[in-house]
Amino acid sequence: MTPPQRQRRHPKEQPPPPPPAPTGKQKNPERLFVVAGPDGGERDTDLDLVTLIVARADPPPSATPEQSALLRLCTAPLSVAELSAYLNLPFSMMTVVLTDMLTAGLVTARAPIVRQAVADRSILEAVMHGLQRL
Repeated sequence: MTPPQRQRRHPKEQPPPPPPAPTGKQKNPERLFVVAGPDGGERDTDLDLVTLIVARADPPPSATPEQSALLRLCTAPLSVAELSAYLNLPFSMMTVVLTDMLTAGLVTARAPIVRQAVADRSILEAVMHGLQRL
């Protein structure tokens, strides 16, 4: 004796609807290797999230859109983390783009300004005495 065959309650499932047509708001994302460019040079720079980047020149005509946007943003010092957020690129991609720009001399990188935890006592006393004389 064979077991009875189960019958489906629903007939065959309908195929999923086609994806919606692209609208003007959706962007076609670029592949990251397109943004990075050819892998021709060595990339041995020490960039971290808090390294400050400052533009040294205007964008040249041969600059990629990412490089042009980066140079326009870096008129004042910005950290790599901020640039990554503004350009919507991952940190690893930002290091590739910035390294290429550092070797071309378009930007400079500098360590962030570290503030001392405690102010110098002699400076505080001089300020206090100066205020008392007023």
